[in-house]
Formats: sequence, C-alpha cells, structure tokens
Amino acid sequence: MDIRVLIVEDDANITKVLGATLAIGGYQYECCDDGAEAVGRIVSGRYDIVLLDVMLPGKDGFQILDEIREAGDRTPVIFLTALGEVADKVKGLRGGAEDYVVKPFETVELLARMEVVLRRVGKTERELRYDDITVNTEQHTVTKGGEPVTLTPKEYAVLLFFMRNLNIAITREQLLANIWGYNFAGESRSVDIHVQQVRRKLGLKGKLITIPKLGYRLEQ
Repeated sequence: MDIRVLIVEDDANITKVLGATLAIGGYQYECCDDGAEAVGRIVSGRYDIVLLDVMLPGKDGFQILDEIREAGDRTPVIFLTALGEVADKVKGLRGGAEDYVVKPFETVELLARMEVVLRRVGKTERELRYDDITVNTEQHTVTKGGEPVTLTPKEYAVLLFFMRNLNIAITREQLLANIWGYNFAGESRSVDIHVQQVRRKLGLKGKLITIPKLGYRLEQ
C-alpha cells in the first residue's frame, strides 16, 4: 500500500529533514508551506496522513484542523511544532489531531508514531519486503525465499521494527522502548539475544550489522 503524506511546514530546512525521514520510511509525500492552501489540499482526499506545523502563514495549524474537520474530512493529523506547552498539546488533541510531536524530534520516533496512527486507522501496509524476506502484518507470518520462518513474538517485532527503519542506526534503548515498552539498561542483553536470533534465522549476517557501543542497523 502506498501511503501518501502531506507535509505542511513553512521552514524549508525542516521540510527537507521531514522529506528525508519519509523517504527512509518508504512514504510518498508532497509539501505545502501555506496554511490557507493546505485546507484545500487536505480536503481533496489525496492524502493518508498530514504532518502539520502550528505556526504557519495564512492560517495556523489549529485553524486548519478546525476547518478540515468542519468540512467533514477525517484525514489523520499529527502536529509537528516547537510549542511544547501542555495547553497547546491538549488544544491540538481535543481539536481532533491523532498525535502531537514536539520539535526537535528523532527520525525513529516520528516514523514510529506515524506507524501507530496509520495502523489505528487501517492504512498500514499488509506486506513488507526485504530481499527475499516477506512479512505479512495481518497474518503475522514471515517467509524467506517462500519458506516459512518461525519467530517468537519479540523476534517478529524486532524484525518488523528494523524493516520499517531501513538504513537507520537503532540503539538498544530505542528497541527496548518500542518493543519491550520500557527503557532499562540492564535488559540490553535481551535485545542483543533477540537481534542475534533474527539475524541467524533470516540469514541477515552482513546486513543486520552491529554498531559498536550503539546498537544495530539493517542495511539495504
């Protein structure tokens, strides 16, 4: 499934970073730097998700969200903004935003949050492919060269996380937080064991590489 993203951001440097992040995640994207123009583009129905800045010329992000919801458009919106005040977050979420990410953000965090939102609204891809490995996210099955591979639930989650974050250096802490749900340095050995099992079972030696003193990266 091709996921189409609209970036609504008036800072060219941030737009460039967002574009690079989305390209890593395999998303198609378009950009818009004007609030008034953004409303019409969103309600056109061409996009699966919108990354929306708050401070924009023409109309701010809160106004844009209000207008598209009043027009009956339910495209999921993630606010990306430098405004980190609780009141701003509450305003955005009450207005109908799916999530609220404060700048600066990590590439892995943004892609993970997008994945959660897209999964919630039923727009995630059903199959992921890497070389001869195929993961069916609906059936929770993994094949390599057409042959089934048996993974534990945690091994499956580790593989999926790397496949959704190709060419990105992933720390052990990020794996703990996203897969185990907590950040505890004493459990880093569990991460290493699961990564080693995924590497062995799927023949990823030389592809799922170890980054000394940091973590791992699945290279394409």
